[in-house]
This record gives sequence, C-alpha cells and structure tokens, in this order.
Amino acid sequence: RQTMAETINELTIQCEKDRQVLRKQLDKDALSKGPWTTIMFLYQDLDRKSGDYGPQKVSIRRYQKRDGTCLQRSKFEISSPAQARAVGDRTDAWLDDDDE
Repeated sequence: RQTMAETINELTIQCEKDRQVLRKQLDKDALSKGPWTTIMFLYQDLDRKSGDYGPQKVSIRRYQKRDGTCLQRSKFEISSPAQARAVGDRTDAWLDDDDE
C-alpha cells in the first residue's frame, strides 16, 4: 500500500484493520528533509496467532514530495536487532575510516 501524506508529521507506518493495530509504530525520526525525505521508523508487527506484538523492527523509507503530497518511493526493512547492529557497526567503521 502506498503511503500518501501532505507533511512529514503525517507520515506513519502504523496499520490498522477492523480497529485492530496490525503494525504498531513506536517511534520515527526524519533523517533528511526536503523534496526527498528519509524517515526511520521503529515498529512492531502483530502476531495474529498469539495476539502479541513481535520484536522491534526498523524501516527506513524515502518519500518524494510532489504536488503537495509525500509519496513513498523506496524502503528498507531491518528485521532483527542483529541486522540493525551490523548495519550500525559497518556504517561506524566506514565513517571512522573516512575521518582519518
């Protein structure tokens, strides 16, 4: 489903169906703003069998503002804490190497 909103504040990945929250947004942070906006979301998906929310996940999404509307153009899902740490560690290493 394509996310459409007029402002960054309106952008969300929370998803509900029949008044049940299937994807619960816990937090978000705008990494960049402008005609192309990058937002990182922290969220949990509902396990429909158990009724509990699963582990925290991260989604990084790019939006393009066109004709007053923010349209999602791409996304990358970080599906586990281990993957999130690996991305952070590799990024830190690359940037530390670049600073020298």
